[in-house]
Amino acid sequence: MPGIVIVGAGFGGIGMGIALKKAGFHDFLILDKGDELGGTWRDNQYPGCACDVPSPLYSYSYELNPNWSRLFAPQQEIWDYLRMCARKHHVDEHIRYGCTVERMDWDDDTRRWTIVTVEHGEVGTYQARAIVSAAGALHLPSYPDIPGASVFGGASFHSARWDQSCDLTGRRVAVIGTGASAIQFVPEIAAQAAHLTVFQRTPPWIHPRPDVEIPARMRATFGAVPLTARACRDAIYLLMEARALGFAVNPKLMAPLERMARRHLANQVADPVLRARLTPDYTIGCKRILLSSTYYPALQRPNVDLITEDITEITETGVVTADGTAHQADVIIYGTGFKVIESVTSLNVAGRDGRKLTPKNLEAYRGVTVAGFPNFFMLLGPNTGLGHTSAVFMIESQVQHVLSCLRILAQSGGDTIEVSEPAQRHYNDALQRRLRRAVWSVGGCDSWYLDDDGINRALWPGFSFEYWARTRRARRADYAVTRPAAAGRP
Repeated sequence: MPGIVIVGAGFGGIGMGIALKKAGFHDFLILDKGDELGGTWRDNQYPGCACDVPSPLYSYSYELNPNWSRLFAPQQEIWDYLRMCARKHHVDEHIRYGCTVERMDWDDDTRRWTIVTVEHGEVGTYQARAIVSAAGALHLPSYPDIPGASVFGGASFHSARWDQSCDLTGRRVAVIGTGASAIQFVPEIAAQAAHLTVFQRTPPWIHPRPDVEIPARMRATFGAVPLTARACRDAIYLLMEARALGFAVNPKLMAPLERMARRHLANQVADPVLRARLTPDYTIGCKRILLSSTYYPALQRPNVDLITEDITEITETGVVTADGTAHQADVIIYGTGFKVIESVTSLNVAGRDGRKLTPKNLEAYRGVTVAGFPNFFMLLGPNTGLGHTSAVFMIESQVQHVLSCLRILAQSGGDTIEVSEPAQRHYNDALQRRLRRAVWSVGGCDSWYLDDDGINRALWPGFSFEYWARTRRARRADYAVTRPAAAGRP
């Protein structure tokens, strides 16, 4: 029986495993549904897939990579980086692949978690003292509810489940969605398809993507003099962190970012009619700001059409829009994002007295611990996403908070640790007050950041260094600890 079970072998799971080993905790197991580690960077293998955070910042702070080939690393390099980290720190020895977690149940009598899995078609069971959920927020593809989708006669797939066997050369391709993935793969496939139809519901704000090659001499310097790589990372961090002023402090400070986006659109799209269709009507930052220098030019190719009419149905031969037009297609690609809220609730976690994590009660203390769920921790949990900088920074902060809780448990000789209801309530009330003033709530858009009731369950409303300062050490007063000899509940 492992002491700790980690669910997911992406940046969160690998980072948690490395930290546990460094802290002297070797009794852990990582369960992953895939056949390799990597999480998002294993699953997303669409053409043009790359990071939209500068490479020097998209890595663990203790394992800088001097060999990034570009300022925005492509998918394969990030995947290779994660595998290197797992090998170097011997975390790969703790991973069990092909293991889908079906549910996790707390037993108050044994003070243990029971994890039920499906491994290669067989049901498996694990017991553990503690669980770290590191499944991430971007692993459940979201498909739009369009009548007739099941009757389409051609190939169809989500960008996160790219069909590598589907040759798009000379085909009529329909792309539904214009989010972060679509603006990366649309320019790539526009050159292959005989005709490409892009269906846009809401135009995104787009900034130019300064994706330059990192010269070999600079990479050599980063490798030979690690302080230069550290200085580069720190400079990028400070530059990106400054953007939080507009996101979370005062939405009016987003004006320079909007001017940049409007200038980029004007420079790349001369046609005023097309430019108007590509201009958002909401405050920049309300939805995710995207980066691309090739998306607008791709939409102006002679074999590409941008459709802004609502989709009413999908037929056997294509897509029908509200104006009655039937758009013929051989292939449909869904670039429609992920079920972010459901990524947590789909874990099917039952805490004390069968308490469940549901979309209606999805909140946590510091985004990591939940009242009623002893010895249960989350990475990239509720309200820990960012709109302005690297999620890896947040993961490392959360990992330190988990370790701090484990140290409290060890030092007190305790059996369980659980955040108190008052601490969780006070934290989330203050969090939501801040979020109501932020651009995501006042910017005039609907986004996946908000749940069905308009409550932001996804993002952190402040600077990332502020989050780091608040989470690096767990406050003993906020947690209840039980000892093995104690009966009953905390």
